[in-house]
Amino acid sequence: MSPTTTTIIMFSLATGTIITASSFHWFMAWIGLEMNTLAIIPIISKQHHPRATEAATKYFLTQAAASALILFSSMINAWHSGMWDITQPTNQTSSILLTIAIAMKLGLAPTHFWLPEVLQGTTMTTALIISTWQKLAPMTLIFLTANNLSPTTLLLIGALSTWVGGWGGINQTQTRKMMAFSSIAHLGWMAAISPMLPNIMMLNLIIYMLMTTSMFMMLILTKSKTLQNMTTTWALSPTMITMALLTLLSLGGLPPLSGFMPKWLILNELINQNLIITTTIMTMSTLLSLFFYLRLTYITTLTLAPSTPNTTYKWRFKPTPPTPLTTMIPLALLFLPITPLLTQ
Repeated sequence: MSPTTTTIIMFSLATGTIITASSFHWFMAWIGLEMNTLAIIPIISKQHHPRATEAATKYFLTQAAASALILFSSMINAWHSGMWDITQPTNQTSSILLTIAIAMKLGLAPTHFWLPEVLQGTTMTTALIISTWQKLAPMTLIFLTANNLSPTTLLLIGALSTWVGGWGGINQTQTRKMMAFSSIAHLGWMAAISPMLPNIMMLNLIIYMLMTTSMFMMLILTKSKTLQNMTTTWALSPTMITMALLTLLSLGGLPPLSGFMPKWLILNELINQNLIITTTIMTMSTLLSLFFYLRLTYITTLTLAPSTPNTTYKWRFKPTPPTPLTTMIPLALLFLPITPLLTQ
């Protein structure tokens, strides 16, 4: 792909998200989502490989169906209320349809089946974009409509997503699929808290993006696509793999790392709302997610394969591009002490 084409596609991707995030009219939000979808399709199908084409087709069909549902939901709302304002979806049918459409856009359970397959069919860099940047536009729609969406539907979707994210990731050997199920679980936490405290949802989204970006960058640098690849990464850079261990523990939500903060705040609010059963399901599901994170840390750092001293063999043939890991990792690990400042 030529630099000019790449620049145009990346600008379209950014513009689509910004249009959706800054719009107050449903039609403009829909246009932003469509721009976003159409810009990512060439990026996914850039590799001339049947698996990449399949991933692009699955992504397009899912996102097009979700966009159509959003448009349908906004038309029902406009028909009943005479308004196209995003912040006031007054009709219950419209609200439930919108919730399902956003769940499909994000890859929340039970409409999650496309996400692991699409990530597995693309490159690591594209998987990073789909797991982070592509979540921003639907999340801003949830943030704008949080007061009017169905809380019961969101809590149900949230609990189911954390459960599916935990069980689905346990049996995986591909790192991209593991990150996909990790994404489903984290987005489940955000969906569950969105009707009560949208600001905590956005805080969770920021921390999730920092942790996921850090982890993907380390996977890109070490060219680790499977668990088997991860067993030999210690010889490349012990320091980076130690940071990867801490990032995985942060994704699992262990204190005193950043990932503990949003889970702590969300559980606190759910208990205050007397949602004990939902809280229990989500906490138990997190243990499942923690299990496969711990398995990954065990493979990478605690069981070292017989190897020669530090070698850059994987990096010899292709120089590694500079990455902002030195900025991302401290943020992904050390946010917890400033919790009171962020929750005022």
